[in-house]
Amino acid sequence: MIKNSKILNVLVVVAALGYFVDIYDLVLFGIVRKASLIAIGITDEVQQTMIGATLLNWQMGGMLIGGIIWGIFGDKRGRISVLFGSILMYSLANIANGFVADVSFMDPVILYAALRFIAGVGLAGELGAGITLVSETLSKEHRGYGTMLVATVGISGAVVANLVAGAFDWKVSYFVGGGMGLALLLLRIGAYESGMFSQIKTAHVSKGNFLSLFSSWAKTKKYLSIILIAVPVWYVVGILMIFSPELGKVMGLEGISAGDAIMYSYIGITLGDFASGLLSQIWKSRIKALRIFMILTLVFTVAYFFVAFKSLFMFYTIAVLVGFFTGYWAVFITMASEQFGTNIRATVTTTAPNFVRGSVVLLTSGFQLFHYLTGNLVLSAVVVGVITFILAFISLGSLEETFGKELDYVEE
Repeated sequence: MIKNSKILNVLVVVAALGYFVDIYDLVLFGIVRKASLIAIGITDEVQQTMIGATLLNWQMGGMLIGGIIWGIFGDKRGRISVLFGSILMYSLANIANGFVADVSFMDPVILYAALRFIAGVGLAGELGAGITLVSETLSKEHRGYGTMLVATVGISGAVVANLVAGAFDWKVSYFVGGGMGLALLLLRIGAYESGMFSQIKTAHVSKGNFLSLFSSWAKTKKYLSIILIAVPVWYVVGILMIFSPELGKVMGLEGISAGDAIMYSYIGITLGDFASGLLSQIWKSRIKALRIFMILTLVFTVAYFFVAFKSLFMFYTIAVLVGFFTGYWAVFITMASEQFGTNIRATVTTTAPNFVRGSVVLLTSGFQLFHYLTGNLVLSAVVVGVITFILAFISLGSLEETFGKELDYVEE
């Protein structure tokens, strides 16, 4: 099969811009959490924290379910339909989210939760479909560069989300995200389906069978391992950054902005994604790049608790540094797309990152549980982090190298 040797092609551009809007909408709630909750009448700080965590769980729960739905659909009907269908869904949900404080026919918190869930389902499809398309259309020597560009451009959406939220009302921030997504649908013209998928579309082979990933321990272990290596990324974002104002208050540092914390960490993640993706290509090893970045993520997570809260400057500096080393998302999603055959690839590449994102439900629930049991917010964050990193490093040790792997095959 002839592969595209031009790295910056229409599919890479569409996937990168789609992921940009995806990340913008994904982190926006964490940035406008307090302002939007105050607008619907939640003024108590404790309630803001608890309800905020619950709404985040609804969004991430939607992504868990959406990841399975869109992944199966991508292997059965095609990657392109998932790419643009998911963008349409989360764009409309985010526009509707801007009106959550203006309704009178139902409890605004319930409506907020419902819309975050719908948005989460929509957000679940874009990345997996885009990365699968890029991986299957670029040559095995170049696909790492393509996914690196998608991740680097996409992650920068978090920085733009904070800038927009800082310049405009929280409602406008939601409208901008939805509007960008709808505008992106115009790029559907010129996009084309993966040749690998087109070859098996009418073949008599099982496609998108999610349960087949659990048909043997070898498949299950490989699938769970690829998910667990990336959970530290969302521990850093979902706990350390989103709840940084509350953690800072306990540690004696006032004035931390969750929006700024997310923005600075994503500046680091954007640079880290480029660096990790490039290094995995130069070293010709996904595993080596992952191992180094994961170790340094752990180092700067420790630094977060011991030195970050000495001053605002130190905090935001650590936010950038820990963000940089959690920027191995580009390598992670590339490895996810390289793990299994064409007939299950979209399912894996879509569900894996969404299960990682959805792990925030477990992380925040554990964070809340340990806080309830110990009454110590910082200790709760530390305990959740220790569990997260132990599982991640064990999982990394069980994965095989996939650099240069031929992807034109199916799973029996």
